[in-house]
Amino acid sequence: MNIEVRLAHTSERLVVRHMMELYQHDFSEYDGTDLDEHGQYGYYDLDCFWINPNFSAFIIKVDEKWAGFVLVNDEVLNPDNSAAIVEFFVMRKYRRHGVGQYAAKAILGAHPGRWEIKVIQENPAAFVFWQNIVKANWPGQEHAVTMNDEHWHGPLFTVATNSGGQV
Repeated sequence: MNIEVRLAHTSERLVVRHMMELYQHDFSEYDGTDLDEHGQYGYYDLDCFWINPNFSAFIIKVDEKWAGFVLVNDEVLNPDNSAAIVEFFVMRKYRRHGVGQYAAKAILGAHPGRWEIKVIQENPAAFVFWQNIVKANWPGQEHAVTMNDEHWHGPLFTVATNSGGQV
C-alpha cells in the first residue's frame, strides 16, 4: 500500500469539498447535522484553507486513489500552541489499515511545533486514535485535558513535535 500525504493543490479544492461532504455525513452521527435545501452539508469556509497563509489543506492518497484530507490552521485555544488539526478525515475503506496513523505522523512530524487537536466528546474512537498517535510518536511531549467552557467541550490534546518542546 503506497500512502501519499501532501499539500492539496488549488486544482484539488473541489475534490476536498466532495470528501468534506463524506466527512460531514460520517460526523452527522455525532452532531446531528442535517442536509441543507440543496442536499449538502456544506462547510462554512473551505476556501480559506487555500487563501490564508496560516491555513493548509492536505490530501491523503492510497495507491493513487483519494483516501482523505486534513485541514490545519493556527486558530488555537492555548496561545502557547502554534497549530491545530481542524478536520481529519480518512475514508472508511482505508480506516484501520494504518492510513490515518501515517497521515497524522507525516503532518505533525513534518511541521515541528506545539500542536492542538480537539476531539468531540461523542467520538471516543477519535480520542483513542489521537491518544495512541501522540503517545507512540512523541512520548512525554503530549498532554490531554478535557475542557468544558465557552470555547470547547471535550478532549483537547497538545503535543510538542519538536525534539526539545515541553508540553
